Amino acid sequence: MKTAELRADTIKSLTEKRAGLVTDLQTLIDTAKAEIRAFTEEEDVKFQNIEQQIKDIDSTLAAEKRAISILAAQENTDTVAGAAETDKSKAEIRAFMDYVNSQCGGKVSPEYRAGEQNITMSNNGAVIPTTISQMIISTVKEMCPIFAKATMFAVKGTLKIPVWGNANTTHNIAVGYQAEFTDITADAGKFTSVDLTGYLAGALTLIGKSVINNSEIDVLNFIVTEMSKQIALFLEKELLIGTSGKAVGALSTSNTATLTSATAITADDLITVQSKVPTVYQANACWTMSPATFAAIRKLKDSTGQYLLQTAPNIVGSFPFMLLGKPVFLSDNMPAVAAGAKPILYGDYSGMAVNMRQQIEMQVLNEKYATQHAVGLVAWFEFDSNVIDHQKLATITMAE
Repeated sequence: MKTAELRADTIKSLTEKRAGLVTDLQTLIDTAKAEIRAFTEEEDVKFQNIEQQIKDIDSTLAAEKRAISILAAQENTDTVAGAAETDKSKAEIRAFMDYVNSQCGGKVSPEYRAGEQNITMSNNGAVIPTTISQMIISTVKEMCPIFAKATMFAVKGTLKIPVWGNANTTHNIAVGYQAEFTDITADAGKFTSVDLTGYLAGALTLIGKSVINNSEIDVLNFIVTEMSKQIALFLEKELLIGTSGKAVGALSTSNTATLTSATAITADDLITVQSKVPTVYQANACWTMSPATFAAIRKLKDSTGQYLLQTAPNIVGSFPFMLLGKPVFLSDNMPAVAAGAKPILYGDYSGMAVNMRQQIEMQVLNEKYATQHAVGLVAWFEFDSNVIDHQKLATITMAE
């Protein structure tokens, strides 16, 4: 129901209430008139109260009626703006598909043939319209949990994120009992910063011309899905492991539980690493590990003989397992159990910051893969990542 319609219901209710008050007022007057007397003190007070309520309702009704006209005009404006945005998205999708088809000798729309191409060209090829770019980013988030849960930025240049910490290892802000005329010891923390820039990355996907020219295949969905797979695999690895001198991964967190074993993880070890994350950050925490590590932990039992890993059918669209009450995600990018390795990541991934510059540029490589009857679609993007809150993330470090 629209806002204007809701306000109309409010007016109806207030009008009915006003009618009831008018009836009560008339009853007071008729009673005194029938008995040929003036109002008693109690009746006079009641009359004034009813009169004031009627005045208040009249004032509210006038305001509601003015609001209806304002909101109706706004809803009309929003409808027009929404329709314009939809038309823009459709035009961008059509322009993108026309461009891809034109590079493969496929069919294009009459608008494209008439010169209405609506595609911006750059040194790297055609710039993906905003609509397509957002579709790719959204799909990447569905495929890559750590990317979806990280704290996202889209800033050009260098982004400085302030990080609060202790001034040193022995000083922190403390609260305690104090006595009059006694100085309080002044402890303090300090702000440092994490700098995020943008490192150029690219993803290449080969698509057969037969697929693009096949009218029964949703080529747009195919392109978005295939490109998203490549980007998601790359980003997942970088956000977990990182690359020296470029993006920093979550496993670089200083919050770690170092084990005494280099070959095995116990149930107590899992409890220890989970307790490394403060309670305030536990609500959105989850586990990430490799399939091999998961297979080993799958066999762990508690003191009652129950498996630590439990199925959770209510987890929709995710790997249906819970470990110590938190969801589990698998990644082939996570290290295996080995001496000095960090095979398990736990925590709230908002402790990771990602500077993702939203504009993605795509180039259609036609001639390079002509002998394969295929075209190459290469997407360029810039991003950077780093840990901004080490308390939110914790790892298990195997013994050397």
